[in-house]
Amino acid sequence: MAHWEDLHDGWTLTGAGEEVAATVPGCVHTDLLAAGRIPDPYLDRNEHELRWIGETDWRYATTFDWQPDDESNVDLVCDGLDTIATIVLNGVEVGRTFNMHRSYRFAVKEHLREGKNDLTITFASAAKYASALEERLGTLPRAGYPEPFNFIRKMACNFGWDWGPTLVTAGIWKPIRLHSWSVARFDEVRPLVTVDGSTGRVEVLVRLHDDEERVPVRVTADIGDLTASLDMAAGENEASLVLEAEDAALWWPHGYGDQQLYDLAVTLDSDDGEALDSWTKRIGFRTVELDTSADELGSAFTIKVNGQPIFAKGANWIPDDCFPTRVDETRYRARLEQAKEAHLDLLRIWGGGIYEQDTFYDLCDELGILVWQDFLFACAAYPEVSPIVEEIVPEARENVVRLMPHPSLVLWNGNNENIWGWFDWGWQSSIGDRGWGKTYYLETLPSVVAEVDPTRPYWPGSPYSGTFDLQPNVDEHGCKHIWDVWNQVDYTHYRDYVPRFVAEFGFQGPPAWSTLTRAVHDDPLAPDSPGVLSHQKAGGGNDKLDRGLAAHFTMPSNVEDWHWLTQLNQARALTVGIEHFRSHHGRCMGTVVWQLNDCWPVTSWAAVDGDGRRKPLWYALRNVYAPRLLTFQPRKDGLTLVAVNDAASPWSGTVTIERRSFAGEVLARFEAQLEIAPRATQEVQLPAESAAVAADSELLVASADGERAFWFFGEDKDLSYPPAEYDLEVDGQSVRVTARTLLRDLSLFADRLAPDAYADDLLVTLLPGESHTFTIHNAPKLSAASLVKPVVRCVND
Repeated sequence: MAHWEDLHDGWTLTGAGEEVAATVPGCVHTDLLAAGRIPDPYLDRNEHELRWIGETDWRYATTFDWQPDDESNVDLVCDGLDTIATIVLNGVEVGRTFNMHRSYRFAVKEHLREGKNDLTITFASAAKYASALEERLGTLPRAGYPEPFNFIRKMACNFGWDWGPTLVTAGIWKPIRLHSWSVARFDEVRPLVTVDGSTGRVEVLVRLHDDEERVPVRVTADIGDLTASLDMAAGENEASLVLEAEDAALWWPHGYGDQQLYDLAVTLDSDDGEALDSWTKRIGFRTVELDTSADELGSAFTIKVNGQPIFAKGANWIPDDCFPTRVDETRYRARLEQAKEAHLDLLRIWGGGIYEQDTFYDLCDELGILVWQDFLFACAAYPEVSPIVEEIVPEARENVVRLMPHPSLVLWNGNNENIWGWFDWGWQSSIGDRGWGKTYYLETLPSVVAEVDPTRPYWPGSPYSGTFDLQPNVDEHGCKHIWDVWNQVDYTHYRDYVPRFVAEFGFQGPPAWSTLTRAVHDDPLAPDSPGVLSHQKAGGGNDKLDRGLAAHFTMPSNVEDWHWLTQLNQARALTVGIEHFRSHHGRCMGTVVWQLNDCWPVTSWAAVDGDGRRKPLWYALRNVYAPRLLTFQPRKDGLTLVAVNDAASPWSGTVTIERRSFAGEVLARFEAQLEIAPRATQEVQLPAESAAVAADSELLVASADGERAFWFFGEDKDLSYPPAEYDLEVDGQSVRVTARTLLRDLSLFADRLAPDAYADDLLVTLLPGESHTFTIHNAPKLSAASLVKPVVRCVND
């Protein structure tokens, strides 16, 4: 009877004169940290003192018991080794690895002995390996990052990024096991899931690996009460079984329908009925396509699920920790539920990270979150020669096979920004006639996807316009990245673009106050104190934050006001961009903000910080990604109200637009009828007297069916805000705020009361006489006396 044996116990780690107990799966940094040999790399400037770890060779060793059995084969299966590893069993080298992103299997029965067995895995320094390979092959350009991450198949952001530290890891980062088996085992199981009318169809493609004693076997596939079986003669290694489910319930992204999932089980038995191997996954019946058809504007970039065009309300996903083994199911679920609660229906797994663990995709299936998966190439030219070129097909094939059962996975993307770099970043002169990755993106990867999983679309890169005859980052074609706004101009310039799909755009803000002060202990704390700057990885990042503030606010004079206003400005920036893009629904069919999450405590573009706390941007995303949205938009013909209906039902009703003074007086009033089909928009042109430029103490308010929009006729620094006045009522964990004056972007920062506390709402604008009740989670006993600045903030406080 085939069986698996985990080899996760009894490991030690040695290197640089250190010897500590090792946790497997894990990595060197977490083992040294657990043993008290290094300070926390995430605190203060510790990262810079720990570079030696990535420049050191490390040795993992364990001793395990093994008893012979009746199985004719025993394999050592390494699901993930990071990265340059030599595996030695009982003094015999059984294998070497060069790729963090794939698994390895080594036949080891002849090297095992009854009783005690010694296993060692030595990891050569990934940093030194990559540098040596770069020196041998010749430098290829990277997007401003000094470390040669493009010369090794490893998580690129380990080498530092403009939001991440340089912490070059090593270790056994996924399970390692012995697999004892006879006759045959599954080498691949590939379910091709399609839908024809009301019939869900699964073609299960099986490939076997046999031993010398191969006999006839039977493969069986089951979904519920549906079964298909096939006998395979000795020497047959590939089979196809088809299951058809009449009236199958479809899988949909959330907001479009239910997430119906089915258990698909595939078993392998010998001719005498002995169980040889098994495979089980959850699948969902749905179709997916990427519509890139030509139209009068250029060409579309629209994801369709079950024939339904989806306006993607998304965010980019990076590894949630520099040390991925610390991200367990609980943490994945917390982050993905935060995404869904903010109405995100798509996450793009960015190409400088990892193919995430199975749990991530399982949860996306369950929660109805679409996944756009990059192949792991980012912001650099990649060698197309040995030893890199030999790794690409095995890595790609394994991960396509592993992930293809997941209905949430809807798009494979060849790379992040590499085609853009070749066109526009001055790479061509330094690359010359050498390969730089183009063959991977236009030939190798699409061939793998077409062969292995033809049910899903592939796109060569982001950004990309669909052809090398066009610049890759244009509005009219394909997917676009918008970074000149953060880097060069004010965020109101998002309105200069109407892309078909924007796959990256973002604006920075610091982490939550409790996250910042846990990670940085500068005294005094300041925006430019050493620890804060060490947790700001973007080139000129603080200068760009200041430039962004100066366009809208009086510059803050202390760190607490700086923290509040830069967080607020981040939320404002993305609100402006997303409202503009959503107002062009139909032409633009997706916004994927940079980024949902962080891998450590840092000033960054994330909506959820490195400690898992929601920044004001998260609340802004929840508001601006709501299925129904009212937004004032400046158009060529004047100020226009756009009502966006991304719900499944029509939106009918009356919208009321009022011009008010900051004191609350209604100066003008206008009504219009809304009649909006599902997944559509309606524009309401404002009368001249309502939209005319007003005094610095007036605003517009639009209301319809509980949705509201505000328009202020100037920048905050130029408006005559009244000093904030309000009344507080505390009832348990509820705080009711009643405005006596205008309160703009009222926020309650509960983490200043207790690190785990948070409010259910933020960035609430109230007119005089209006009230709002905040619910505070995980807070100690509340009192009105504790709810003062800086716990309670608004723009005009």
